[in-house]
This record gives sequence, structure tokens and C-alpha cells, in this order.
Amino acid sequence: DFKNLPQPHRGKVRDIFDLNENLLIVTTDRISAYDHILPNGIPGKGIVLNKISEFWFNKTKDLVSNHMLSTEVDDFPKEFHEHRSELEGRTMLVKKTVPLAIECIVRGYISGSGWIEYKGTGRICGIELPEGLLESAELDKPIFTPSTKALEGQHDQNIPFEKAADIIGKETAARVRELSLEIYSEARELASSMGIIIADTKFEFGTDENGEIVLIDEVLTPDSSRFWPKEDYKPGRAQKSFDKQFVRDYLNSINWDRKPPVPELPEEIIIKTREKYESMLSYFS
Repeated sequence: DFKNLPQPHRGKVRDIFDLNENLLIVTTDRISAYDHILPNGIPGKGIVLNKISEFWFNKTKDLVSNHMLSTEVDDFPKEFHEHRSELEGRTMLVKKTVPLAIECIVRGYISGSGWIEYKGTGRICGIELPEGLLESAELDKPIFTPSTKALEGQHDQNIPFEKAADIIGKETAARVRELSLEIYSEARELASSMGIIIADTKFEFGTDENGEIVLIDEVLTPDSSRFWPKEDYKPGRAQKSFDKQFVRDYLNSINWDRKPPVPELPEEIIIKTREKYESMLSYFS
């Protein structure tokens, strides 16, 4: 709440200041689960997400351009400088783009909503998979499974590639599928060398003033990906994770119906979740 600045657009986790040609994205400590913002945040979470995104934007810039311009407060407009202590570490100056109206999900392992869909139909987003796969099993090759973008409180819907092509155009859909698979494959290889499995991840893309496709939003963070420790991996069950699945598991344990009112997190869950996020910085910073 910066009194000398216009009110930002508030997403589930990020506050976005419109600077005309650019945006200033502040990654807060808010946490969401099942498309709802939880009442209490995770201290330091925003800094972790911002730094991990910065790491991956730098690592993947040879594959696709991205919207990141700077994470240094000195590069932000002067009116933000007096808020340095609040902004430092959790803020990114980015190029403004026109976001594509789908989320680009890549799955290298079968888990989460993909596992649920597979159990019911033998497919994920219309993609036929082999019979008899176990939960958390590695797929023969990663698959691209786009989804819709839902408003807060509503649910993203997995859609077949043909539906994604109807939404954003066949050529654009083919290009972001190609880019998503390339980025995931390169990131998975690097993470594996660090002892981490990236089971799946969500990318978002936009187009710049020249119509070029640009990687935007966050990238390969614990909020947009499933990270599993390699040393503990075993197909046939849910996996230990570094990501916010820990929070989802707690909410499932209290049988929350995923509707308001949204329950508060106990202090113990907040502390453990904070430790999980912070542990990721030793890998991706």
C-alpha cells in the first residue's frame, strides 16, 4: 500500500504497476491454492519466487526472449525508490506484452489433475497414454497439455491442443507448444543434475509490439511447477515435494470443500512451507 503511487492491479500473488510501455511486478508473500487466495501468507515467499524466475529467465533466454528487464530497484522509476526496503528482491521490471489466452503446461510425469484424468479416461487433454501407468510415473516423452485461464475462484480447465489452437490460432499454438517442450526439456536436464525432478510446469507467453512470442509471468518456480527430490522418487505414490503441494495436502487433510470461507493456515504449516520455499534458493539463485 504505497500512498504516493497509483493502486496496482492485484493478482492472486502479484501486484502489477502499469508504467505505460513497461510493468513493475511485485511478487508478494500471498499464497493461493485451488484458485483461492489463503488468508495468511508465507514470509519471504515472494523473494524466492522472484529470484527463481530471474534464474530461469536468464537460463532460457537463448531459447526464447522473455519480458524481464531488471530486478534492481535503481532501474525502477524514481517514485518507487523510497519503497526500496519493500521492493528489493521481490520485484521485476518487465516489458509489457499481450498475454496469450491459454496456459502452456508440460508434463514429464503423471501427477495431479493429469493423474486424475488419466485414471478416468486413459488420456490427458485428449492425448492417449499407455495403459497401466502408475501415479508419478515418468512418461516416455513429455507432453503438452494446455489449459484455459480461470478467474480467481474459478478453475483452469485442461483442453485438447485443437481447442487451444481455436483460442490463439493454429500457428501460435504450434509455436508455444514447441517452445514449452524445449524449455522444459532443457530445464529438466539442468535440475536433474542438481538432484531435482521437474515433474511438470506451467508457462505463460505473450506477444510484444512486433508480434514476437515472449516468455512472461513467472517461470519454473515452486508455484508453477512440481519439484520432487530425486533421491526419494518412487512411482506408484504421491511424491515428497518442494512446492506448494504441501499446502494443498494440508487443506485436503482438513477436508476443505475448496469454497469460501478459505481456512487459515496453522503456524506450523506456515513455517514448514516457508522452509520448503527457502530450500529452493540454494539450487536456483
